[in-house]
Amino acid sequence: MKPFLIQQLERYALRLTELDFLLSREDIMADMTQFLKLSREHAEVSAVASRFARFQQRNADLAAAQDMLADEDLHEMAKEEAASASAELQSLEAELQRMLLPKDPDDARPAFVEIRAGTGGDESALFAGDLLRMYTRYAESQSWKCEIVSESVSELGGYKEVVVRIDGSSSGDGVYGALKFESGGHRVQRVPATETQGRIHTSACTVAVLAEPDEAEAIKINPSDLRIDTYRASGAGGQHINKTDSAVRITHLPTGIVAECQDGRSQHSNKAQALKVLTARIQEKDRAERAAKDAAERKSLIGSGDRSDRIRTYNFPQGRLTDHRINLTLYKLLTIMEGDLQDVVHALQSYEAAEQLAALEIGATA
Repeated sequence: MKPFLIQQLERYALRLTELDFLLSREDIMADMTQFLKLSREHAEVSAVASRFARFQQRNADLAAAQDMLADEDLHEMAKEEAASASAELQSLEAELQRMLLPKDPDDARPAFVEIRAGTGGDESALFAGDLLRMYTRYAESQSWKCEIVSESVSELGGYKEVVVRIDGSSSGDGVYGALKFESGGHRVQRVPATETQGRIHTSACTVAVLAEPDEAEAIKINPSDLRIDTYRASGAGGQHINKTDSAVRITHLPTGIVAECQDGRSQHSNKAQALKVLTARIQEKDRAERAAKDAAERKSLIGSGDRSDRIRTYNFPQGRLTDHRINLTLYKLLTIMEGDLQDVVHALQSYEAAEQLAALEIGATA
């Protein structure tokens, strides 16, 4: 294991000793807010420290086994022990590296996925529908719940714009942490259904993935900064949705950010959902500005939030998906479009982890 990681882990062991002492003090125990805060930190630090203690033990076991290899009577037993210790040490090192990486508190949150048709007219709108299907199929494979918040359907059955809320709380998985790298420009190359001469067209959609705000930590919006409009919803939904002014559009006047919801049956529920989307968009704007500064320093597009960048190409004639940020190419486009996104998600998460680990090493040596 690299020396800077050992130093980080030794700090965790020292901090655990400090926390044990602090949590035993009567004044800390009497202050419930402080006690709970330190207890949460203790649980996190203890998990890392215990795995590091196991790593140290197995490292000592490996050294002892290697010393015994020279003894003919103990050679075979020592060989087996050395192999077992080496395998476990590799696993422990990878686990400890993951545990040391900075955690985004929003990774565990539900997410709003916004898909908008871009250049390409009707074909772009149809591709927006294909992307929605891809994400909802992937969500189903993860046992996540999907709920359409708002939609603007195109004439051929695609979407000019659609917003879906995806929640993984029932499965314990973090939706935002898995899908946050989907934000950006998605380009498709294929023969459109409307093309009569078999020519390949290129069109594009933009995707934005927003973490649903935690109500306890969400930014506070001044009601006087909001303009709330109601209107009659359109689209599917039966008789009720078309006969009442239940759809809600909320505009945040200082930023011009707009959110709307028409999927619910009541104006009250639509207003509540639209406010969540609006808050998420405002927070994402702040997050994007901060991430853009980090990206400029790290020269990385991962997590930059810059939605104007072309992040991915879907080439149907070649059956190829290419993610341009990490030079990932997969020749299984049809299964990916059916929701088999796991290889893409894992590759992007691994890339981010490697970037974070490199940043940790630079910080440790600075």
